[in-house]
This record gives sequence, C-alpha cells and structure tokens, in this order.
Amino acid sequence: MNNSSEPKHDIAIVGAGLAGLTLALALVRSGAKVALIERQSHEQLAAEEIDGRTTALAASARDVFNGLGIWPDIEPHGGPILDIRVTDRASPLHVHFAHSAIGDSPMGHIVENHILRRTLLCALEQEPAVTVYWRRSVTAIQDEGPRATLTLDDGTLVRTALIAGADGRGSAVRRMAGIGISAADYNETALVCTAYHEAPHHGIAYERFLSGGPFAILPMQDSVSGQHRSSIVWTESRRLAEYLSQLPKPQFEQQLRRRFGDFLGIVTVPGDIWSYPLSVMLAKRLTGPRLVLVGEAAHGMHPIAGQGFNVSIRDVVCLRETIEAALQNGRDPGDHAVLTAYARRRWPDILTMIAATDGLNRLFRSNLPPIALARRLGLASVNRMPLLKRQFQRHAMGLTPVGR
Repeated sequence: MNNSSEPKHDIAIVGAGLAGLTLALALVRSGAKVALIERQSHEQLAAEEIDGRTTALAASARDVFNGLGIWPDIEPHGGPILDIRVTDRASPLHVHFAHSAIGDSPMGHIVENHILRRTLLCALEQEPAVTVYWRRSVTAIQDEGPRATLTLDDGTLVRTALIAGADGRGSAVRRMAGIGISAADYNETALVCTAYHEAPHHGIAYERFLSGGPFAILPMQDSVSGQHRSSIVWTESRRLAEYLSQLPKPQFEQQLRRRFGDFLGIVTVPGDIWSYPLSVMLAKRLTGPRLVLVGEAAHGMHPIAGQGFNVSIRDVVCLRETIEAALQNGRDPGDHAVLTAYARRRWPDILTMIAATDGLNRLFRSNLPPIALARRLGLASVNRMPLLKRQFQRHAMGLTPVGR
C-alpha cells in the first residue's frame, strides 16, 4: 500500500470496519483511487479475535465477496445455513425455511468477524491504488468546491473528490457534516458467545422468540479440533442481561441450557461472553456536500433476523455502481446529482429493513394474548403457503432487496 502524505483520491473512506474495508476493496477493483483512514492499527484489526461476533452473510453478500475474488478464502471458515426454523416460545406452531426451496446453494453463511476482517485486509494489501492512514482520526472536514479536504490528527491533509463515512454508529464524519439522527433505545442487550455442543447442527439456524427477546442459535463451522459450534445471540432486558453476564461460567451455562435445550447434547461456553446494548438509529440524510454515509454510520437496526451487515453490503454495492458509472462517464463522483441518485436508490431498502426489524422485535416481545395468538397463527400460515414462504426467504437471502 502506498503511503504518500497528500495524494489526490476519488474517495476517502473513514473507518476500516467490515463495511469500510469492503467498500475500499470494491471501489479500488472498479478503478478508483482510494484513501482509507482508520483510528486503530493494522495489528489491532487483524487480531485473531476482537469481540467474539459473527456475521450472518446472506446469499447476496456471499455473491459480492465472490465477485471480489475473496469468497474462496472465506468459505472454508463459514458455517453454511441450510435451514432456518423460527419458533415462538413454547408454541408448536413454527416456520421452517429450507434452502432446497430456492436452489442448491446455502441461504447464507455464519462467519466470524475476524475472518472477514483479515481476508479483506489481505486483499487490500495487494492493491497499490489504496493509501491507508493507520492510527489516524479525522479532526475536520471541509468542502472546497471541486474537492473536499480531511484534516487528520497529525496534521496530514487528505484531498479527495468524495468522503465516505463508514465509521459506525458514533460516526465522527456524520457529526462533523452536521447530519442528525433519529434514534431509540430498546433497553435490551444482546449477549454474544460461541457455544460448543456434542451433536452436529447440520447447518440449521434457529430463531427462537422468547419472553426476553430473540434467542438465535447460528451454525458455525466446526473448530479446528473438530468440535461442533454455534454462535449465540441472546437478547434480554438490559437489567437481566447485566445480571447474566456477571454470573460465574457454570451458572451462565445453566441459564443458557434452559433456553438452548438439549437437542444438540451437552452445551458449554469455553470462551468469553460479550454484551452489546441494542438500539435503532437512522441518519436524517445519507449525503452532504461531497460526502456520503454507508453502513452503520447511516443506519443501525436490531439484530433480529441478522440483516444489519447485509443492508450495509447493499450500500457498498450501490455506491460502487454509482461511482463506477460516474468515473466511466467522466463525471465528478462527489457531484451533488451523483450522490442524490445514490440516496434515492438506498432509502427504500434501508427504511423497509429498519421498519421490519423494529416491528418484528416489538411484535414478538408482546405478551398480550390476542397478539401472541395472532403471531403464532401467522407463523403457521406462512409455513403452509409455499409461495409466500419462498418470497420471505428470497428477501432474507437479499435476492430481492427494495430499491436495487
């Protein structure tokens, strides 16, 4: 990677999370000159395990990584999702999605975040048109008409046609651009851990709606020693989640088994347990003068159904297509009309997924008997309607996103 102090770029991406790294690779493969600015070091991002999280990659996200030429490096580490079973508490009524209803390929894969990060970083290291500023923060951004300038905390000036804020929910780029947000706290926390179990999961993902919130059992690839594993995303009220996270490991495992069940044999959690407060957030604008927001700098949603990163991937695809078309036609990628076209394409999908995840969470949290009965009958009805079920399945796989 080139480290010239003041290069000119087509786009400067702030934030080297999964969305920022994917955007950088997609754009440089499209012929753009890219700057990537990240407050952490390369070593920190490439660490074996930072936060224990996994990502549910829908089929459409898998196709994007395959198009970038890195899926062969990811696939051996990903647990394929062959079936999804959705249940509501103790009710026998459920929905069962099978990948065979759509085709031969898995509906998605569960991949550890550190695998995705390392693969993307390795691919970017082979790209001379990417300039990376490690351990740097942006202190100011300025629209200078034909270009924008970012001032970094060491005084470096980065001049670019377009700034992409990919620096997460607390985005400094969004704040400096004066873009407000709409947000709500769910007063819920997701407990995240890796469970080891005796029996194989056979590629089945379980989404269980319990009284405290959704409890997801997501099929991971077996460990290097051959142990069967699943990623757990367990939502509870903030108060109960704090209590559970502080339990000694044997008591935590006991509470986990009560919700997990014994269908995969004895379940243990040998590693750490992480806690993530849950909220919903939406930027009031996706663009500004020579600036665009992508990923969680633009939107943050409930992890129910595992759609957050897949929506971010669709941001990446749309922005790549928009910038690629601009550059091929000799247009300025930071032009107002170009950015307006990007926002117009992305809003329907983002708003639909925010509303869907928020609505599902509220629906399944309700204890009112009429609502509980209605949702259970709804699950059973969907399960008996193959055409409707396949449509839901295609949306979950990202094959029919709104606004594409």
